[in-house]
Amino acid sequence: YESIHSDLLLGSVSGGTDMCTAFVASSPLLPVRAGELQCRALGASVKAFNPAGEAVFGEMGELVITRPMPSMPIYFWNDADGSKYRDAYFDVYPGVWRHGDWIKIEEDGSCVIFGRSDATLNRGGVRMGTSEFYRVVEALASVRDSVVVHTDDDRLLLFVVPSGTWTESDAHTLRSTLRRELSPRHVPDAVHIIDQVPRTLSGKKLEIPIKKILAGTTPDEAARLDALTNPDSLKSFEAFRDP
Repeated sequence: YESIHSDLLLGSVSGGTDMCTAFVASSPLLPVRAGELQCRALGASVKAFNPAGEAVFGEMGELVITRPMPSMPIYFWNDADGSKYRDAYFDVYPGVWRHGDWIKIEEDGSCVIFGRSDATLNRGGVRMGTSEFYRVVEALASVRDSVVVHTDDDRLLLFVVPSGTWTESDAHTLRSTLRRELSPRHVPDAVHIIDQVPRTLSGKKLEIPIKKILAGTTPDEAARLDALTNPDSLKSFEAFRDP
């Protein structure tokens, strides 16, 4: 607004690759507020569900789509019995598409997206979003990129792509910053150095496939390698498995 024009429409949207569309969108008829998406798209029955499967407003919930959309897939390739499709989107709320993101829908219809729900960190019963974690970690000059994983045995593992040579001082600064800016629960049990963070073609980090690889799954079973920008990066996480 300051650099281009004061009455420019800045439209932030959110959708999904498998849906081939956005379902939380912008509108020239609604106000623009920092940190919020203006509305749910026409024809998209987007709701925020609590754990009981009830639609809620003004609080964070699972982003779900409760009615079919024209671009919603009906099956995946090489998934003859439909099990992969059902496991990907219909395993939590039967008959309801669970997209895998946290969303808050305000009473006026505006929305806030908080990041992946299936990659949420949960330490000692306290739920922590990965987006706030990355916001703090990647603001450090010593960190170029990062990915965090919470394992089934309650370990918080942080993988860092450093900006330069990584030192003990950098590690100390990282831990103290997380403790100060977020909480002691956000301090990782271990910090590992990697060359690159695995990402999808749309730029999303692959926390869940990394978690599966650490538990013993092979990279080609953990993720669709042809859907990644850097498929070879997943192989490096095999070295971090427990002996």
